[in-house]
Amino acid sequence: MKRYNISDLAEAMHATVVAQGADGYVDHLLLDSRKIIFPSTSLFFALKGPRRNGHAYIREIYERGVRNFVIDENIDVASIPGANIFKVTDTLQALQSLAAFHRGTFEIPVIGITGSNGKTVVKEWLNQLLEEKWRIIRSPKSYNSQTGVPLSVWGIDTPHELGIFEAGISKSGEMARLEPIIKPLIGIFTSIGEAHSEGFRDVQEKISEKLKLFIHANTLIYCSDTSALQSEIGKFQHELKEQGGGLVLFGWGRQAHARLQVKSMDISEMSTTIEARYENKNISVTIPFSDEASIANAMSCWCTMLCLGCGDDFISKGMKKLQPLAMRLELKQAINNCSLINDSYSADLSSLNIALDFLLQQRQHPRRTVILSDILQSGRSPRELYVAIAASLLERKVNRFFGIGPAMILHRALFEEQGMECFFYPGTAEFLHDFHSHWFHDETILIKGARVFEFEQINALLEQQVHQTVLEIDLSALAHNLKTFQQRLHPQTRIMAMVKAFSYGSGSYEIANLLQFHKVDWLGVAYADEGVELRKAGIAIPMMVMNPEQSSFTAIVDHGLEPEIFSFELFNAFLLYLKQQGITEYPVHIKLDTGMHRLGFEQHDLPSLLEKLKAAPEMRVVSVFSHLVASEDPAEDEFTRAQGRLFREACDLLTNGLGYTFIRHMANTAAITRHPDLQFDMVRLGIGLYGIAQDEQVLLKEVSTLKTTVAQIKHVRAGDSVGYGRKAILKKDALIATVRLGYADGYPRKLGNGNGYVMMKNNKAPIVGNVCMDMTMVDITGMDGIREGDEVLIFGPGLSIAELARLAGTIPYELMTGISRRVRRVYFEES
Repeated sequence: MKRYNISDLAEAMHATVVAQGADGYVDHLLLDSRKIIFPSTSLFFALKGPRRNGHAYIREIYERGVRNFVIDENIDVASIPGANIFKVTDTLQALQSLAAFHRGTFEIPVIGITGSNGKTVVKEWLNQLLEEKWRIIRSPKSYNSQTGVPLSVWGIDTPHELGIFEAGISKSGEMARLEPIIKPLIGIFTSIGEAHSEGFRDVQEKISEKLKLFIHANTLIYCSDTSALQSEIGKFQHELKEQGGGLVLFGWGRQAHARLQVKSMDISEMSTTIEARYENKNISVTIPFSDEASIANAMSCWCTMLCLGCGDDFISKGMKKLQPLAMRLELKQAINNCSLINDSYSADLSSLNIALDFLLQQRQHPRRTVILSDILQSGRSPRELYVAIAASLLERKVNRFFGIGPAMILHRALFEEQGMECFFYPGTAEFLHDFHSHWFHDETILIKGARVFEFEQINALLEQQVHQTVLEIDLSALAHNLKTFQQRLHPQTRIMAMVKAFSYGSGSYEIANLLQFHKVDWLGVAYADEGVELRKAGIAIPMMVMNPEQSSFTAIVDHGLEPEIFSFELFNAFLLYLKQQGITEYPVHIKLDTGMHRLGFEQHDLPSLLEKLKAAPEMRVVSVFSHLVASEDPAEDEFTRAQGRLFREACDLLTNGLGYTFIRHMANTAAITRHPDLQFDMVRLGIGLYGIAQDEQVLLKEVSTLKTTVAQIKHVRAGDSVGYGRKAILKKDALIATVRLGYADGYPRKLGNGNGYVMMKNNKAPIVGNVCMDMTMVDITGMDGIREGDEVLIFGPGLSIAELARLAGTIPYELMTGISRRVRRVYFEES
């Protein structure tokens, strides 16, 4: 592996050395204080974002063993003795400069991919198609950002023969910074769409900015049928030609000017055969997909292989074997109270480290197990590769390891000497032969394997087989929503994330764990038992209990929970408990009623409350808060402002009387954006985390997708009835599908009898008859290709939960919190 001495880094980053410790070498670039794996050989870049400044974590990172730092602010150098400290103008630019320097030391051909959609699919498919011919380095997952690209390119090493990297941008000027890092020989422009359009004046500017990735490329592949692309690429080529460049355009499409001209497509349900004309000859491929996006992505791959000189037989065989990508890390319930992370679609060192980081974040079980196949075509010597894997497992505190494949067996000693419990098998079949379910209990299991090992068979044995109705929770979307709101807060405003009511139906530990990882300041739970469950699962951040009861005081104190105090009765009861236990300065949160008239102390209660608090050293007020009544409604803005005035007056009174300050919080999700003057010291973020917001200017992602399957399909004649009570009498013959979902799962009965619908293969299927306890019937007449066992979308992409709530005459909160616990939750992170 190529290494850089500490003394060589300053010039590459255009840095000044402000402190010099011991010389050594750097293998790893570190951007996140939560992901320190190899501290002694890591170089930390103190990046600055809208809410976090990496300089604030330097001392913490130093104490964990890191000794190499890149800064662009003045810091207390004496507080980290023996460290190597590099001062630069901009730490992000220094990271990119170092990656560009590293890229410049290799002459291998590189494929650069950009576009609005399909970048990761094209990259992964090219790897599938070309890994037999070349040792490939590629972006792990979708590392295509201003920081992701440098981290990806940093992985290039001497054995690699071909690089495939993707680049995404969200505003002007960004691609010019990524181009020297990737420096592609062949460029692919996959598509142009609406994603990230807010950072550009118009689509022309967006295309023009993305094209800057290819200013030094030899060839550019794109769909020439897209008029906007064709026009802007033509201008781009002309500009390069005037500057002495020689970019060759490789367009594909149906137009006569396309270099790969599509003559016909024979599309069936499961495959597509494409006939085309290339260099005066007819060629064809068949791919195992029929959707428009997959066809376009396959065309980009076909053109790339032609550019690389691949033969027709090689191309044809590879395209037939293309595999769909499950580009996400899934966290599911597994047998014997285990959690299962399924990442079995690929195995390489970069994506393994990402999966291991995800494993390390999971704290619900004390034990961690990894099942891993041989890693193929890594570009490293086998011994070097498996030494690195064994070290990664040890650093992530893996307790048990199953290695599957001949290379694993050959290098088993490297794993056994790390002290882990180890088992090795020559292949998946041998593992399955020996498998016993009692091997696994109360642990988190990561499965990761190359496709040829067919680890989906292992996943099927370990996954808990329950109700086929599934609520999928997109943890990446939740993190996006959190960041979106963070960017709208004043710099010092903290966040209390609401995880009450099973996190609005989305889950308990899994949601809280992500929020803890992203450093929210407080969690809000409804009852003490919710907080106790989270504490037992390893959630350590402060938690406010909004509905404490006398019977829960012991659990609250034993688990370090912080009660909301909303009445004198509750105050006196908790005070008595604290006195009996001999506890002083226990943290409490005081609830004020400024207009909700539900819970809380009113204005006339404050003098008495203040006197009681002053006479109670057993308590210390951590925060004072109130609830807004109608912060989302412009018609009630004057009432909201009046609430704010009352709250300020009350807080001033309490602050002056107590003689110390406390956190003030009043703003809910809607108020964060509509009433920024009410953000105070902290906000309580609830439904917005899950993608529901009244403000259309806030671009959120819905976190939850509810799916089920078709149980049975029947032809029902005109005049016959469907469902209980004969509420649906068919006026004509119909094809009726029964789906595995009912009101016991939380599906509202109000959606029955045509009031609601589900989505099946992008078609609306109206509800027929009454919704049953466990089943619902829908009309699929005229819909082609629906089969028993097919997937049914209840809400998610294509049918938002807000629309479903409107049809049911309710609100998204009620639908989300009403989803039964028997519905299986699957958590995933998009790659």
